[in-house]
Parts: sequence; C-alpha cells; structure tokens
Amino acid sequence: MTSMGRWARAASVVTLAATAALAAGCSASSSGSGGNVSSEASLNTNFGPPEKTTVNVAVVPAMDSAGFFVALHKGLFAKEGLTIKYTPAISSETAVAEQLKGKLDISGGNYVSYINEAAVNHQPIEVVAEGSIMQQGAQTIFTMPNSKIKTIAELKNQLIGVNAPGNIDYLLGVSVLSENGLSATSVKFPDAKMENFAATGGAIPFPFMAQDLAEGKIAAAIMPEPFASQAEQEYGAVPLADLNQGATQDFPIEGYVVTKSWAAKYPNTLRRFLAALETGQEISDTDRGAVETAFETIDKPQNGQVTAPIGAVMALDTYPIGVDQTRIQRVANVMYQYGLLPSRFDVKDMLLPTSFFNFSPYSSAASCPGKVRG
Repeated sequence: MTSMGRWARAASVVTLAATAALAAGCSASSSGSGGNVSSEASLNTNFGPPEKTTVNVAVVPAMDSAGFFVALHKGLFAKEGLTIKYTPAISSETAVAEQLKGKLDISGGNYVSYINEAAVNHQPIEVVAEGSIMQQGAQTIFTMPNSKIKTIAELKNQLIGVNAPGNIDYLLGVSVLSENGLSATSVKFPDAKMENFAATGGAIPFPFMAQDLAEGKIAAAIMPEPFASQAEQEYGAVPLADLNQGATQDFPIEGYVVTKSWAAKYPNTLRRFLAALETGQEISDTDRGAVETAFETIDKPQNGQVTAPIGAVMALDTYPIGVDQTRIQRVANVMYQYGLLPSRFDVKDMLLPTSFFNFSPYSSAASCPGKVRG
C-alpha cells in the first residue's frame, strides 16, 4: 500500500461514506478548519468551578488520540479553565502506574491494557470516554522491501514488534494470525529478556519502531497511524496485512481513563475535561483538515507531530462519543478468546456511571454510521 494508495483509498472511503450519510438522513460536514465552528461555539462550560485547573495528561501520540489533540490545538480545554500538561504515553500500563502514584491525572491508551489492569491486577480505574474505533489502514503489519516475508504464513517463527507486551497490537496481531492458520505461539514478540528490548521491558515506543524494523531488530512491525505512513515514506516499509479484519474488524482501540478516587475528588474538573474532549471527538470525526492541522502543529515528532505530506495520507479512525458498554465488552470477550484473560470479565464496573456526564449533545460516526469524515 503506497502513500498514493493510502490517499486514493481515503478518498474512496469518504465518497462512499457521503453516499451512506445522505441515504441515512445524516448531515455531512465539509472538510477544512471551518467545518465545526458550531461545535466549538456551543462548548458547554456550565459546570461548577474546577477543583483542579492544571491537569497532567498522558496519551499515546497516535491517530487514536485525535480527539484529544484537536481539543488541545483549538484551545477547548483552556476554554473550560483547564491547563493541560501533556506527555506522550509509552503504554497504558506505564500510564496507569503513574496514575496510581498520583503523578498523572488522566491517560489515553489502549483498552486491552486497561482491561488487564482492572480484571487481572484489580486496579481501581474507570473508562470515562472512548477514543477510537479502528478503520481500514489505521493498524497495519509491516515488513521491509527486502524481506523474504511476503505472506502472513511466512511470519512463522519470526519476531513481530509491538509497542508493549500483550497489548492491543498484540491482540490484533494474534487475531489476524489465527484467521490465517497461525497460533500466537508460532511467532515471537519482544520481551524484557531480549537484549534489544530489555531497557524498555519488551516495549517498542512507536516513534522508534520503524527504525527497529529497518535495522532488522524485528522481522515485522504492527503500527498505527501516523507511524504507519511515516514508516512507508521514511523507511520504505511495505504493508503485509491490514488488521481491520475478522474478529477485530471495526474494533475499539483507545479510551480515556482516571482512577475512581480521582474522579470522586475532582468531578467538575473531569466534566470540563470531557466537554472539551467530546467536542474534539466530534470535530475529529467530521473534519479531516482539523485532525491534520492538530497533529502538524504538535511541538515535536516524539510527541506526535507529523509533516504535511504524512498528514495528507494517514488513515483515520472513527471517533465515538461517550462510553458504550457493549462495545468495550467486545474487547474483553476477544481478550478471553485469545488467552489474554484467564476468565470472562464484565467491564461494567470499570466504566463511568451513565449519570455522571450528559454525552447526548455530541454526535459522531458511532451514532450515525454514514457520517462523513471530511
């Protein structure tokens, strides 16, 4: 899948979505920075005074976090009286550890790690908002052009890079491997015992994964956007398989989490954060130009910054509103199916109570499947 291929595919998807939106009676937003002025203008700030005005937030610097970065770029958190201190999250596991220590207030990361923290480690965390639902091209397995691996079957006995052991990329990978006749034990994933990955506990931060692939430290790599498009353009990486298929098609990827004690201590701060975030989600789901601009203006590449050429071709996710129990339960069910949970787990107790925040004023493609992302 070349960069031109990504762009052509993105254009065709938008065209099909526009047709579906009109058929469903849903409104289509235009692309460009002016498409969501009404969303910004109607930002709800009618909450009590924030108990805390400076909020430490760590999110994975990927397209899954578009709602957060759009809200940050447009100053929506500031309009809610919040100063956001953003740091890029290496993984959800490390973020939760920082939250439990009180060093971090809110994190945005993958559901697999969060569910594992709640189900296996019994950590008192709460999903307060959804972040992303995977779409075509958003999560991909890559190899290098000179690799002998040309099919999924040829990944047998090979080392596949993921950004953290046993996380969402691992789950997406083993699901697609299974669909193609390979078990999780027939391939290898980095772990803390391997010399190249010991310093990071087996994790490979996304900004460094394409380089590891190009240097031969791993035979294949699972990468989300924008790292996928960057790997193609900067290193010539070749897509082997799109992970949006089979049991994990249209799969929920990312959510935003706080500890239960933090939510109880800072309810107005959380409501104000959610109001800004959900407006960012709504904009991200309808205005591609806003997403591109938000990522292009991040201060450093390691913090999520992309160039304009990457911004133009990167695939986007769907950015849902609120917290859907059925959708997140699907993640736990697939985790159990592929051995990441020892028993079935009901996610109900790790979700924000429905009475805490009114999500109904906001809308996205999750509530209108044909809604166009400009």
